[in-house]
Amino acid sequence: MENTKVTYRGNVYPRECDQMGHMNVAAYMEKFDNATWNFFADHGLSRLYLERHGIGMAAVNQNITYKRELRSGDVVTIYSKLLEIAGKKIRFISTMFNSETGEEVAELINLAVCIDISKRKACQFPSEILDKASLQLTSS
Repeated sequence: MENTKVTYRGNVYPRECDQMGHMNVAAYMEKFDNATWNFFADHGLSRLYLERHGIGMAAVNQNITYKRELRSGDVVTIYSKLLEIAGKKIRFISTMFNSETGEEVAELINLAVCIDISKRKACQFPSEILDKASLQLTSS
C-alpha cells in the first residue's frame, strides 16, 4: 500500500456490536470518521489550521464496502491514501484491517470539499495545501 499512512488504530467494544455480535455499521463509520480527521491533519488540515483560515471540510460522497465481520475485542487499523486533490475537492481511500489476522475488513472511498465557513459554500483549498498534496501525489 504505497503512500498510505496509519490514520486510526483501536478496539471493537461490546457496545459497538449488534444483536448478532458483529460490529455495527455506525461503529464502522465512527472509526472511519476518526481516520478521516487524522488524514486531514496529516495533510495540513488540522482543526487549528481550518479555524485560522475560516474553512471547513464537508463530505459529499462516501462509499463503504464491507468485506469481513469484526467482533468485540478485535483490534483494527485503518490506512488512508490520498487519491486526488484539486480546486475545491479531495478524494481519498481508507482501508480497515483486522490487526491480528491482517484481513481487510472494510474500505471507504471519500469525496469531500473545502468550504468557506462564513459563506457556507465550497471554496478552493489554500495553495499551500494543494502544493503539499501534489508533492505527495507525484512521489507515488
